[in-house]
Amino acid sequence: MGTSQDSKSYKVVTYGCQMNVHDSERLSGLLEDAGYVKADQEGDPDLVVFNTCAVRENADNKLYGNLGQLAPAKTRNKDMQIAVGGCLAQKDRDTIVKRAPWVDVVFGTHNIGHLPALLERARIEQQAQVEILESLETFPSTLPTRRESAYAAWVAISVGCNNTCTFCIVPALRGKEEDRRPGDVLAEIEALVGEGVIEVTLLGQNVNAYGSDLGDREAFSKLLRAAGQIEGLERIRFTSPHPRDFTDDVIAAMAETPNVMHQLHMPMQSGSDTVLRAMKRSYRQDRFLGIIRKVREAMPDAAISTDIIVGFPGETEEDFEQTMHAVREARFTNAFTFQYSKRPGTPAAEMDGQIPKAVVQDRYNRLIALQEEISWEENKKQVGRVLEILVAEGEGKKDDRTDRLSGRAPDNRLVHFTRPTEPVRPGDTVTVEITYAAPHHLLAEGPTLAVRRTRAGDAWEKRQGLPAAKPAGVMLGLPTIGVPAALPVATGCGD
Repeated sequence: MGTSQDSKSYKVVTYGCQMNVHDSERLSGLLEDAGYVKADQEGDPDLVVFNTCAVRENADNKLYGNLGQLAPAKTRNKDMQIAVGGCLAQKDRDTIVKRAPWVDVVFGTHNIGHLPALLERARIEQQAQVEILESLETFPSTLPTRRESAYAAWVAISVGCNNTCTFCIVPALRGKEEDRRPGDVLAEIEALVGEGVIEVTLLGQNVNAYGSDLGDREAFSKLLRAAGQIEGLERIRFTSPHPRDFTDDVIAAMAETPNVMHQLHMPMQSGSDTVLRAMKRSYRQDRFLGIIRKVREAMPDAAISTDIIVGFPGETEEDFEQTMHAVREARFTNAFTFQYSKRPGTPAAEMDGQIPKAVVQDRYNRLIALQEEISWEENKKQVGRVLEILVAEGEGKKDDRTDRLSGRAPDNRLVHFTRPTEPVRPGDTVTVEITYAAPHHLLAEGPTLAVRRTRAGDAWEKRQGLPAAKPAGVMLGLPTIGVPAALPVATGCGD
């Protein structure tokens, strides 16, 4: 059911990591350039696009279950189209059409720009179109984008990954790392700031390896410093770095560039040197903790989060205790922790020493309990601090009932605060004093100390004149920056 006689409605369903969320913004932009409009909540869209993830054992079951639910809608509306893209499409290819013959288009990670043409070809030929390229044809940044936020934006600085972690299939599906030219990245950021964006997150499968494709080992720190010079850009973040490539020049750039936030998400995965070796992670516990110490020496207020895998094949109780030790030493603000599950196509799936489910669950529970305790203790240190909060949209699930608003502190902690007496919009900032800490959020229960209306708030207000857009749901993988995590969830592509 389209929204008008001439336009067709679309819906993009996103699974997985931040790279997929960003790719979905590109897909939405492409479709709107081709004349589609975002579907409302009622009725069946004319087009549903699944942007898939391949890092979980049950990723295919989730996809085929959702495809099965769409079969009756396809029967009701013969003109409805269904497309499947992303990492699972890159991996499974023709299998998708064999298992779900009502799918119209299957496209991979390297050719998202072809989607409108493939849809049109499927419509004309009345036959499923499967197009999977083995290497990147067009860097995604050159494609049109429909960004979900008026005040914060992703900016991809690279695609692909040169690592060979044994639990991760992403490098095989997204290819070797390819870096964008620094001038292109900065030009995109400047254009975004011109549109009202005040927060940018630099994005890469291994973001701090940026420069390996350009022949400059310090390219990432130089990029951080150059972005820091862009007038009107208030907050810069990046995700996800790899400890192997996390060098002192990056720490210095973070500490010395005022609008680079003192926040770091760096996957540890395990505290055991034996397990790290089996994972083919090219660092050991001492190296990881040494980086944490250097970051805190340069930025004592830094909030550091991580990813941890529990129950990797061959993990002994002693190995697990090494992870617990590393967590106690690192004192992460939070840890996105999940139980190892086989990922088809990865070396780890074929390894001996798969751990019984009950053992993995017990270790997971113990690690969660320890990290909850540390997270709460670290958050309690924030009580009494006066912070500037970037007001967010949709961050506080109870805001309507509690008459509060929510947003992010400079270090990305989630803060719920009393609604100010004067109007405040997403993208504006408020200054508040923290009065209470919970493990996963902070409260500012007193009156707002200051409200600053921003260009980002203006941009949000202007956007309200456009058709309302609901953010695409993130169903698997790394937690998106800016989304609170009530409990640690599954990590994505294993940076």
